[in-house]
Amino acid sequence: MSRASSETAGSAAPARIPSLPGLGTSWYERGAGYWLRRVRTALLLLAVMALLCFASISLYQGFRTVLPAGGRPVADWVQVAASCVALVWGWVVQRRDHGRKLQDPPTPEEFRARKRAEVRGSVKWGVAGRGLLALAAPVMPAFAAWCVGWSLATLTVREYPSEVGARRALARQ
Repeated sequence: MSRASSETAGSAAPARIPSLPGLGTSWYERGAGYWLRRVRTALLLLAVMALLCFASISLYQGFRTVLPAGGRPVADWVQVAASCVALVWGWVVQRRDHGRKLQDPPTPEEFRARKRAEVRGSVKWGVAGRGLLALAAPVMPAFAAWCVGWSLATLTVREYPSEVGARRALARQ
């Protein structure tokens, strides 16, 4: 490289590393801070999943008490089979979605906008969902299994689409 071209390259302002929600700027180096954030996120999500599973089994047990004694074992086995299928289904849904998002990863700005929209949508459904929870008691364990499969697939990816999008946006600068 000639001296003139190296001076030109050196005079350019360094690109600013975008901060990603949940990862900050640690995604760029992928050092100890990055992996500590990923582990913290995994532990938090696993704790939430444990509470969801506990609540869903408690709801199902309440529903189970109104069944006739002869129907309880049948309902239990149906619930086990449905939960196994739902666990795999949740994993597959998340992995396919992850693959699609890697094909067209969001820029950091798009990622933040999507997260804001998700939070607004979850608040609306959170209020309405409480009333539907009692009706969902018979299928809550299968729903919880789907959520566990989806969450485990999310936690076990090598790189998030937001990181890929941020790397591409950084390369374009």
